[in-house]
Amino acid sequence: MYDRILYPTDGSEGAEAALEHAIDHALQYDASLHVLYVVEETLPAMEAGAPDVLDALEERGQQVIEEARDRAVDAGVDSVQASVAAGSPYRQILTYAEDSETDLIVMGTHGRRGIDRYLLGSVAEKVVRTADCPVLTVRAQKAE
Repeated sequence: MYDRILYPTDGSEGAEAALEHAIDHALQYDASLHVLYVVEETLPAMEAGAPDVLDALEERGQQVIEEARDRAVDAGVDSVQASVAAGSPYRQILTYAEDSETDLIVMGTHGRRGIDRYLLGSVAEKVVRTADCPVLTVRAQKAE
């Protein structure tokens, strides 16, 4: 049913909640898991041309995808690919999904900007509305 699963992450708690589901689906369907971190280039620091900020964000992205890849491999997922991209998060997610012929996107409902924590996050909402494949959204567990 699913051969390629895309797990976009920003390293947030919401994204972390989705990782377990992505791993479970990859194991259940013997699918490859693609981990994607997008460095958002529309941040004010980027517009001001601060290359150190971009470098730090890319480094953070590498750390996040390596941790996710390690968790997936440790869980038994045979094929894990990890990438860092730059640009608009939802556009990069959709482009990656199309280019890699993704069968399922598994993502958190809220990223770091979870100000409206009772509503679907804007990136997830745009992906759900415009993706050509099914999208599984996962909400982070509430603290007890």
